[in-house]
Amino acid sequence: MTLERPVTDDLGALLRSLPPYLDQRVRGLDHLEGLLEIVMDLGRLPEARFVDREENLSDREVSPEDIAYVMSRIGQFGGDNRAGIERTLHRISALRNRAGKVVGLTLRVGRAVYGTVDIIRDVVEAGKSVLLVGRPGVGKTTLLREAARVLADELGKRVVVVDTSNEIAGDGDIPHPGIGRARRMQVQTPALQHAVMIEAVENHMPEVIVIDEIGTEQEAAAARTIAERGVQLIATAHGNSLENLMLNPTLSDLVGGIQTVTLSDEEARRRGTQKSVLERKAPPTFQVLVEIQAYQRMAIYLDVAQIVDAILLGVPVAPEIRERGADGQVEVTSAPPRSRQRDAAPGDRRIITRPQIAQGREVVKVYPFGISWSRVEEAARGLGLPIAIVREPDEADVVITLKNYYRRKTPRLRDAEQSGIPIFIARSNSVTQIASALASVFEMRRGPEDAALEEAREAIDAITGGQAAEVELSPQPAGIRRLQHELAERAELSSSSSGHEPYRRVQIYR
Repeated sequence: MTLERPVTDDLGALLRSLPPYLDQRVRGLDHLEGLLEIVMDLGRLPEARFVDREENLSDREVSPEDIAYVMSRIGQFGGDNRAGIERTLHRISALRNRAGKVVGLTLRVGRAVYGTVDIIRDVVEAGKSVLLVGRPGVGKTTLLREAARVLADELGKRVVVVDTSNEIAGDGDIPHPGIGRARRMQVQTPALQHAVMIEAVENHMPEVIVIDEIGTEQEAAAARTIAERGVQLIATAHGNSLENLMLNPTLSDLVGGIQTVTLSDEEARRRGTQKSVLERKAPPTFQVLVEIQAYQRMAIYLDVAQIVDAILLGVPVAPEIRERGADGQVEVTSAPPRSRQRDAAPGDRRIITRPQIAQGREVVKVYPFGISWSRVEEAARGLGLPIAIVREPDEADVVITLKNYYRRKTPRLRDAEQSGIPIFIARSNSVTQIASALASVFEMRRGPEDAALEEAREAIDAITGGQAAEVELSPQPAGIRRLQHELAERAELSSSSSGHEPYRRVQIYR
């Protein structure tokens, strides 16, 4: 069973805009359903580009007459050098010379596809603002269009599409049926996109706004304004990953922004860092970020604030990977688990783990004093650290508290300190500062096996990703080799040990 069903690609309309000799040649190609674009550059051979191949369409070079023929059968080019064909989703982009004359055309095939949003449908329907990133041509706009249709038609929400290049809802005054009942606001020039975004909120009372290609500081500021008014945003942005956005000074505000903070000498010593550190500046505009890594494969960060904080602390993070197979079933390959609570009993504790990061690490028993238990759990989930919250300090491996409580030396803290239980101080009762304290705890408790287990995980990733058939690890003691073998077994890979002590090592292979 397949969950995808093309609505229509109106390919005939695009081909009819080509010179007749190219029209006939393209129609004779195999597997036209995989056609991505047709490229016509002056003085070069015309090409058809597919997902997995490229084909020359003629032995005859593209002439000025060929380009003029196409331009006479499409819409007008806008300020972004893009044009369309009325009532279709096709996009024609122009290359110009220094005098402004068109010397090249890229005719991109536009398709509306039902079912593409199903892989993240629960995320879109949750009402949180969702940002899509990924390389060009990976399907961001198709997913955006389908999200608009589902929210408008199936959930009955008031959806407005801000369509700068008419790529979401097609060329012409009547939107393409691919966006369903969603309303479309066209943008006269790309420079006005941010103004139209604000106009959409002020004039049309949307519950959801859909935007393609947030790329300027003004558009990022407009997105924050919209989010602060309680409107859900579904948008795409320039960039391939969350880290790209964090390093982009123009768009970093979408994920909270990054600022440099100067710590006191005492705090810098406690953290084991320099005095100047990076921290998140504000709540992110988008609560969820989706990296479209490949067709039907996505990495999902379900809490951008926590993930950004963890990255700035230097802690590895593991997104949730969703991939849909040929049978239409979505497989979650590395989902961070929720906190699990055992049968309630006095003094019982809850264990939080993230297998991709925490496997092989000892669970640390934490007693929070004067700090929200739920925020400690939240911080641990964001960092992927295995902790157990206990109800009494004498059961704990470490205590986390605030400076004002520590100064008072309450009996519980005094008894814990006299018992030799380390006490870590968080600067405030925020998730960010609690995460910083937890990171310090685990940094001090790092065992010699951590680097060895990380090496094993990297080897497993290389083998499962096809980069290597076999990987030999560094020599390790028997106890650590046993943990490496267990990691390989959990990944459904084979492993063996070779060599003599103390140089005996593990090999991992399929």
